[in-house]
Amino acid sequence: MDTPSGTGDSDMCSTFKHCRPSIRRLLLAALATGSATAGVAVAQEADDIAPAPPSIGADIPLTYFGPPPTAVNPRLIGPLQLLKAGQLDTAAGTITLPLYQGQLQGTGQKVWFILTDTTDVKNAEALGLNHSAKLAYGETCRGARQGTLEVDGTVTFDKGTVDFSPERRVVPGEAPNRFPPTTARPGAVGDSDYSPLVRIQNAGGHVYNAPVVAFDVEAADISFCESSPDATKVHDKVVRICPADGTVTLSLTPGFSFGRPVLYLSMDANTELAAAMEGVTLAPGLTDIRVGGDDGAFSAVERIFGFVNGPTNVVEGEVNPQRQGFNSALAGEGGPLNVLGGIPTIATDYSPLWDLNLGEWTQAAIDAGYRSRLTEEFAILGFVQRGFITGPGGATYGSTGNIINCPIVHRFL
Repeated sequence: MDTPSGTGDSDMCSTFKHCRPSIRRLLLAALATGSATAGVAVAQEADDIAPAPPSIGADIPLTYFGPPPTAVNPRLIGPLQLLKAGQLDTAAGTITLPLYQGQLQGTGQKVWFILTDTTDVKNAEALGLNHSAKLAYGETCRGARQGTLEVDGTVTFDKGTVDFSPERRVVPGEAPNRFPPTTARPGAVGDSDYSPLVRIQNAGGHVYNAPVVAFDVEAADISFCESSPDATKVHDKVVRICPADGTVTLSLTPGFSFGRPVLYLSMDANTELAAAMEGVTLAPGLTDIRVGGDDGAFSAVERIFGFVNGPTNVVEGEVNPQRQGFNSALAGEGGPLNVLGGIPTIATDYSPLWDLNLGEWTQAAIDAGYRSRLTEEFAILGFVQRGFITGPGGATYGSTGNIINCPIVHRFL
């Protein structure tokens, strides 16, 4: 087996605790999957990278990671599909979910929607949905619509329309500060009453996350079973939609949660900027949901962490393995690689409604070489506590008031 120059197998193992944190994490991932060769290969590549900045917190011994998989709950060991309602394609970065049909009260306009999360534990298990008890606290003012289950199995929504005809337009600012964009127009706009949440009032009163993917169109108008859909008629995340089969395939977004790579489904946001950046539906109703109290009582949200000025691919054509953030995303380098808080199997406070905490690396942190890709919230908050990350423009770090509806789908570790 080839090893990094000057390092034998036994030497690498005996000095494992002295590895740089980034190398240690890679080796741990390799060991967890039984791929020592892959771990060494990645370590070789990482050795060519400049040394990582100092980490926050004490060195973590291997004993921290607990007993082998056979002696623990298998739900703690990845990869694990969390939203089990549909067929996941990790290579394509998509999930195919059941497509549901409903109607708007009074007008009869057709509502085509999906289900991703619910407060109903048993129905979550039966349908393969994510369970989120916190959604019960989202039913404030316009935070959730009311739905009635009909005898034919459809749902009648009391209010909320969505216009999918606008063309999404995002124009980055001047480099290197591409965020905020000079133009940010979402490709789908809900009216003032639209929220993806709905309480089914005559079936237990449970709240469901039911994002709309098409509105006021017939099945024939959105029958794109084998071809690219008409973006003026469906949600921008739709890859394929087939009413005859009762399915819709949607693209997923990569990110991290507690250091683990994840895929999530971004569907709605409460501000034009967030909706445009995410390529999702503007849902003004979500604005009535309280933010800032993520881990407190009666909170419907969890935190998602984004970065204004994370590392970018400074040299054109070169891939920076530390790349992350909105400047990078607006430069066309890929997704922003946001960091999610608690998700099912890792925490008990999961909500698909994510309260955006947006950070900006300070010049002092950049000059010291501390700016890097971060993948879990406590490391982020540690940098905030030390003053290396602030809110945009040096503002106090915390909630920006942006809520993004992003049901978790899959975690890799």
